[in-house]
Amino acid sequence: MAEVVVSAESKELMVLQQEFKWLLEQEVPSVLGQLNTLLLESARRFPIRVSGVDNNMKPEKFLLTSPSADSIKCVATLLGDNICQADIVLKVFKHTSQTHKTHILPDAPWKLQQIQDAGNHLQEALEKLLSRGTKRFASGSEVIQLLTDIMGCLVRGRAGLVVPKKKTIEELMNSPNMKVLQPQVPSETAISFYIQSHKLVFAVYQLHSHHGPPKFDVYQGECSVPWLNESLMLFTVALQLCQQVAVFSQYSIPDWV
Repeated sequence: MAEVVVSAESKELMVLQQEFKWLLEQEVPSVLGQLNTLLLESARRFPIRVSGVDNNMKPEKFLLTSPSADSIKCVATLLGDNICQADIVLKVFKHTSQTHKTHILPDAPWKLQQIQDAGNHLQEALEKLLSRGTKRFASGSEVIQLLTDIMGCLVRGRAGLVVPKKKTIEELMNSPNMKVLQPQVPSETAISFYIQSHKLVFAVYQLHSHHGPPKFDVYQGECSVPWLNESLMLFTVALQLCQQVAVFSQYSIPDWV
């Protein structure tokens, strides 16, 4: 009876070995191929250089307005991680009958660091994937390590777009980007462009207290950027693909491999 049990266990062990070998030699490379396709497709939308990838970036013009349309208005041209041109109209809020016009010109663009950072994280993920080449995986732990590294890059890239970093009013007013505005805005006013998920947001901060803690009003306009929405979807699908294989590999690692 004991021999029958041992024989059954041996057969089960052999089946598990074959299944795990198939996972490492067939399924994992197939999934990594799909992942490579997703990352390359996303890379076409970012200002990064990837061998064999034709960049799809082109200038796109957007209208950003606030619910109270007469408060602020901006027509901005977005090219990759730069606002390369913009026409901005805002009220000088101390004197609501006055308006202030300023511009961003092509020779001095407004830099969107979030897009550049997301592109850098995406490029890092691609480099980690491509550096592996066609080398065979010897264990599930190697698969998990690679996918964990790639997921870390993708999570950071996606989070940087979805959750913009908060800045103080002093940081906003002293931002190097403020110097590209022609002409300069009034000293009690700061302007900001940032990404929040798939939206480009235009914000105006009006300081009205120079004594004690700074107090200010915020006026915002926004618009949806289609290629950002597509990129976030690709990031999400790539992450889900990594997670599925990582979990499967984790639960499929026998001690004898």
